[in-house]
Amino acid sequence: MIASFQQRAQKLEPLSRALFRMMLSGIFIVAGLNHLIDPSRTAARLESSPMGFLATAIAPAQPLVVLSGVALLIGGLALLLGFYTRAAALGLLAIIIPITLTVQVGSMASMGPLFKNIGLAGGLLFFIAHGADTFALDVFKKRAQTAR
Repeated sequence: MIASFQQRAQKLEPLSRALFRMMLSGIFIVAGLNHLIDPSRTAARLESSPMGFLATAIAPAQPLVVLSGVALLIGGLALLLGFYTRAAALGLLAIIIPITLTVQVGSMASMGPLFKNIGLAGGLLFFIAHGADTFALDVFKKRAQTAR
């Protein structure tokens, strides 16, 4: 019975990885849109966070929010489509690390979002290591190159 379950689960593995990638991308797409639709609200949150001064020492909050919104949206869409998946995941990881350090660290009220970002980082590390193997533009690109 266990062997039968494992065999069925192995058949679902490629689909589950594709769904994992697509579901993971959603949070970055939504966050990017939120940054771009209402940057002043997100900038105010950055400025009021205990470690926000680390980011605002580099540049004013609003341009940082717009820049991160564009990057989150582009990276999220690339991850969704499986387009340059490893690079998209690496770029998104490079974005959420400073966001996590400046907005979530230092406040007990943001422990949930802190651990959410840690979980997201784990998902991104998976795609940095493995890339996309099904239902992805990377796969079509690789097939086209090998067909030449």
